[in-house]
Amino acid sequence: MTAPQIYVIFPGTAREALRFYADVFGGELSLFSYQEFNRDDGPADAIAHGVLSGAVAVAGADAAAGQASVRSEGLMLSLLGTSEPAVLHGWFDMLSDGGRVVDPLGVKSWGAADGQVIDRYGLHWLIGYELAP
Repeated sequence: MTAPQIYVIFPGTAREALRFYADVFGGELSLFSYQEFNRDDGPADAIAHGVLSGAVAVAGADAAAGQASVRSEGLMLSLLGTSEPAVLHGWFDMLSDGGRVVDPLGVKSWGAADGQVIDRYGLHWLIGYELAP
């Protein structure tokens, strides 16, 4: 791996969240339970480790007893220029479902298109692309 990968500690929603991201971005999802990892610091069916590999990579787990789960301010996950405009618009729309659009994805005054959405699991996404000349 040559770049950081997001790893999210979810408040008991890792299975649901990672499946949601697999639906949005596609790719291959691997989920492993606390039981499979021989962990006893949470429910046996909780996710000890999950990885979505593909166009967008996301990994995460359910918080163990007493462990804090995801909360962020001043942090966005940038998907600027990571795919074709139609794909980026599709991702934006799917991430918006059950989430909150901060800034609609559209052409901005500086001549590029971007937008921001906080998805239903609390992750803040910045999605955009340069306009064709």
